[in-house]
Amino acid sequence: MHPGTDRPSEHPFLSPEERQAIDRGRWFSALSPSLKHDIFRLGSVRRYAHGEQIVEQGQLAQHWFACASGAIRFRRTSPGGQRVTLAYVEPGIWVGEAEVLHRGPNTYDAHAHGRTTMLCVAEAVFRQLLHQHSEFGEALLTLQARRMRFLYWMMEDMATLPLRARLAKQLLHLMRRFGPRQPQPGEEIPLGIVLVQDEFAQLLGCSRQRVNVELKAMEREGVIRVAQRGITVCQRELLELIAQREAQE
Repeated sequence: MHPGTDRPSEHPFLSPEERQAIDRGRWFSALSPSLKHDIFRLGSVRRYAHGEQIVEQGQLAQHWFACASGAIRFRRTSPGGQRVTLAYVEPGIWVGEAEVLHRGPNTYDAHAHGRTTMLCVAEAVFRQLLHQHSEFGEALLTLQARRMRFLYWMMEDMATLPLRARLAKQLLHLMRRFGPRQPQPGEEIPLGIVLVQDEFAQLLGCSRQRVNVELKAMEREGVIRVAQRGITVCQRELLELIAQREAQE
């Protein structure tokens, strides 16, 4: 794991907002108070600038980590040099447990998207927590099961859905993860993360030109609004309808 932009003496602790973002994560919030306390106590804080590398594909995995603010982009590079974006991860999500348990190399690159704060748990501490907290192993199995289910859904979408439906589902997914936590019915909802068309294309496994055509079509229909500062969902119900209708067809 790369050390980040801050020296160890700078910003060594999570802010209240960053700690709260981790604490309210669906998986983490279900842990016992004593296990959560030890993870916070034994983890180290690292901060990254936009685009800065967090972990490198092929390097030995040394940390289990969570996003506390900003976002993390996960990407793989094929032996032929082709880059595939796997996901963008929001605050509250933990990653890296499979590589640490396996004592193997990172299977992806991870970069900060925007200014990003991480809570990192070193491998030795991770294994210490496994020995000291009997619930931790089962909790990690639950985390892996959720990740596998999401992977199966993603593979099914790639194999069966047209691009328009996959783009609509991806916009809804990003909006739920990065947008306002409790949007009001009928209001316009910002996506909450700024991605350029090349980034959408890598995420969807298609060309930038095809993404551009679909985004413009949705904008003409009044479903979304595209601006330099990001995408706003103008009519969430219509976006959901596009995903459902295209999937049925």
